[in-house]
Amino acid sequence: MSERIGVIGAGILGLAVARELAARGATVTVLDKEDRVAAHQTGRNSGVVHAGIYYAPGSLKARLCRTGVALLREYCAEHRIPYEEVGKLVIASSSAERAGLRRIAERARENGVPGIAELDALGLREIEPHAVGVGAVHSPHTAIVDFPAVARRLAEDVKELGGSVRLGHPVRALRETASGVQVLGGTTKFTFDRLVACAGLGSDAVAKMGGHAGDVRIIPFRGEYYKLAGGAKDLVRGLVYPVPDPRYPFLGVHLTRRIDGEVLVGPNAVLALAREGYTWRDVSASDLREILLWPGTRKLAAQHWRTGVSEVYGSLVKNAFLKAARRYVPTLTSHDLVRTPGGVRAQAVARDGGLVDDFVVDVHGRVILVRNAPSPGATSSLAIARHIISFISA
Repeated sequence: MSERIGVIGAGILGLAVARELAARGATVTVLDKEDRVAAHQTGRNSGVVHAGIYYAPGSLKARLCRTGVALLREYCAEHRIPYEEVGKLVIASSSAERAGLRRIAERARENGVPGIAELDALGLREIEPHAVGVGAVHSPHTAIVDFPAVARRLAEDVKELGGSVRLGHPVRALRETASGVQVLGGTTKFTFDRLVACAGLGSDAVAKMGGHAGDVRIIPFRGEYYKLAGGAKDLVRGLVYPVPDPRYPFLGVHLTRRIDGEVLVGPNAVLALAREGYTWRDVSASDLREILLWPGTRKLAAQHWRTGVSEVYGSLVKNAFLKAARRYVPTLTSHDLVRTPGGVRAQAVARDGGLVDDFVVDVHGRVILVRNAPSPGATSSLAIARHIISFISA
């Protein structure tokens, strides 16, 4: 392969794609508007390497997550990037959640997740002594990693393979011609044989530039976090999750030990007021206008406004956040929770208001657009890269 291929986005997915292409002989150029790699979703998540216990069997998420875990574990071992299997407990806090817990165990086994165990109230406390619940599913091989460190290593790989990573090069325009794709990155004009867009929160803008707006839009949902202070960190050994609401792709407030030793509490999911709306103060009138004019946003709000109000309340009232965490670790107090930076999830929403659950990759001639790659996108990144390459190799 000797094609010139452009990749938009220097998050973990764009860099994984670029590395895979460069390793196969392509001349690769990565373009990103920021001054560093992993500036957005990659650098602002909790660092969990998901094992694949939630996803519909046979879906891209299920298949690529399982493949991605193996590839990521191997990659981290090769490059001495810390990777720790701390394990995850999904806890039912009441008898009403037992059915949901059983469904998770069944899905996990169908997806080939190793070591899955169903525990009673005493069994879960052997794993997490300070946690409570009527039962749990234990995934012992769920891991944690430093995703920004993985992204930085991928960027070095791209360079070592002869590619380039152009930071500070926002994509301002693109045009497909009979012979290639012309891209204006910053003030520089590039001509590629093909273009792959892994633009995350900027996916809609890139798709629109190429004349392929489509029938989904990225709606930004901010995930806010607290972290445990002082000795409270010792209350959680690994990962403690609730039984998720099947209506949403979000997993609910959970407790997550990070590779740096911190323990996060969160995230919630509130509509951000800008594509990169990391706080309530981050407001973009143009972004907000586009978000609210999308019919899917209004339909989503009409269907789920009560949940939306609850999420906003949890954002503004610390005790609501604390209450959610204490369902699983009841000894926590308000003093144990300290605000810490959150992230924004790029969630595709269909015209009918449906939250797009699976990964979505669109191919338009010489342009490949990743339209939806939320969690477990980072976990699956090396596998998604191979999946995308299959469109180019075909």
